[in-house]
Amino acid sequence: MKSNWPENWDTAVAADRAHVWHHMTQHKPYETTDPTVMVEGRGLRLWDAAGNEYLDALSGGVWTVNVGYGRKSIADAVRDQLIKLNYFAGSGGTVPGAIFAQKLLEKMPGLSRVYYSNSGSEANEKVFKMVRQISAQHYGGRKSKILYRDRDYHGTTIGALAACGQQQRAESYGPFPDGFVEIPHCLEYRRTDGTDAPFGEVAARQIEEIILREGPDTIGAMCLEPITAGGGVVLPPEGYWDNIQALCRKYDILLHIDEVVCGVGRTGTWFGYQNYGIQPDFVTMAKGVASGYAAISCTVTTEAVFDKFRMAPDDPMSFFRDISTFGGCTAGPAAAIENMRIIEEENLLTNTLEEGAYLGEKLAALQDEFSIIGQVRGKGLFWGAELVTDRITKEPVPEVIMKQIIASCRKQGVLVGMTNRSLPGFNNTLCLSPALIVGKADIDEIVNAIGVALRDVKI
Repeated sequence: MKSNWPENWDTAVAADRAHVWHHMTQHKPYETTDPTVMVEGRGLRLWDAAGNEYLDALSGGVWTVNVGYGRKSIADAVRDQLIKLNYFAGSGGTVPGAIFAQKLLEKMPGLSRVYYSNSGSEANEKVFKMVRQISAQHYGGRKSKILYRDRDYHGTTIGALAACGQQQRAESYGPFPDGFVEIPHCLEYRRTDGTDAPFGEVAARQIEEIILREGPDTIGAMCLEPITAGGGVVLPPEGYWDNIQALCRKYDILLHIDEVVCGVGRTGTWFGYQNYGIQPDFVTMAKGVASGYAAISCTVTTEAVFDKFRMAPDDPMSFFRDISTFGGCTAGPAAAIENMRIIEEENLLTNTLEEGAYLGEKLAALQDEFSIIGQVRGKGLFWGAELVTDRITKEPVPEVIMKQIIASCRKQGVLVGMTNRSLPGFNNTLCLSPALIVGKADIDEIVNAIGVALRDVKI
């Protein structure tokens, strides 16, 4: 394919190198090497400006392109909508905004209201502001604290970083707002309680101790990922979510589920929390909502929460006085409607479950072959493999080894991820999240590349 590459891609690479500030990237190496500039994608495949082909096992690098690249029908839906009406501020409504909200809520029994913005960070910020305003207007400002979990990540803004359970993500960006309280992670593989008790109960008991220490009447919400993503692909232990729901109801704490990664099919259900039979008060989502074809995020809540902002119509300060400028763009919901149609008509939830099970089997076989794999964990098409130097001590593999594995896979034409600038000493989990259209041949290629990389590892 490289022979057909237009000459002006060289110009694009030079311009990128000179002017673009890449996300989460140390730019010093670009003084002597070229950055990667992607130019085309089809299905699960990507091509860069140098003509290299990759199988993308990360759905756009950050769990986003759920239905794969090159979806003309989504692009057409966005184009047609932009010609008709591209934007109107969220203080009013638009047809695609209304239609997508209805279609979305049909997938989320018990929830009834959608607030639009354009990133996961912003969607989570909206919840924090709603909780704070509810506290101010209904609890005399007292019930304002927000619990967040070690290893979880909720966004890049200062407010979201105040609720960040990944120390390296937040380092150097403080001081942060008060009122955010960390609770322990639920990674049973790294439990430290020293007992054989069911860890779902142990982890919940640890949280209850913090609630009682802080004072239940001071806590407004608990913010959790259904499955921790960038903190190591952490699945909750059995019984964990039942206990969390019980704690929230016992102490009148609003339950906020951050579905920015898990939402819209990634785990084989529409939303990750639906695997666990719980009923949240808030659900936030972004990435897979439109599979990266347009910017959109949603903060979804219940009628009970919504009612708290319309109880005093004569008070000019009682409603939710927030705005997201680009939450008024129509491209997002237009793309999201078509994205949802594709998932339904192509049975991608079923494919996610079937191919996800196959991916889990292949990774388990890899674990049998390589002692460096301490644990494999995942659900649907969302998997992690934690690498250790010793299975008994569970000593994490050094980051330099992780980077060698990632580089080897990339050299083979497969893009895989790892926990990155998240947890000091524990950036040791390989991450896989291929698009929901993935097939067995693709999975074989992904796992085989990891196997080749692991054979070359020297610890």
